[in-house]
Amino acid sequence: MRGDRILLSGLRVRGRHGVLPHETELGQVFVVDLELVLDLVPAGRSDDLDTTVDYGSLAGRVAEVVGGRPRKLLEALAEDLAQLVLADQRVRQVRVRVTKPEAPLPVDGSAAVEITREREATREGQP
Repeated sequence: MRGDRILLSGLRVRGRHGVLPHETELGQVFVVDLELVLDLVPAGRSDDLDTTVDYGSLAGRVAEVVGGRPRKLLEALAEDLAQLVLADQRVRQVRVRVTKPEAPLPVDGSAAVEITREREATREGQP
């Protein structure tokens, strides 16, 4: 991942994701980390929030996704979050990590997935 970045780390949101019945019934806390790659020159020069991603608003939308429709897999939740971020045309690439601190493991620990997605470049005149 090359370029300017906005980082959101440690977003703790309650959700009902998982394969086991008690995970979707009782829910648990998920931790989301985001790394957005975009050009921050316009914001740095203008000091205008409209020229960048409003990370406060984004954090709220992340909370809505994590607290919303249950997903069986962390991979699916991470993909939903990546698509949410890439809906902002200014974001060229995003790295999403979703951690499940209370994953049902046979030992003490957590589970996480991390994905990187980027906007598909299209040439003029091509779909």
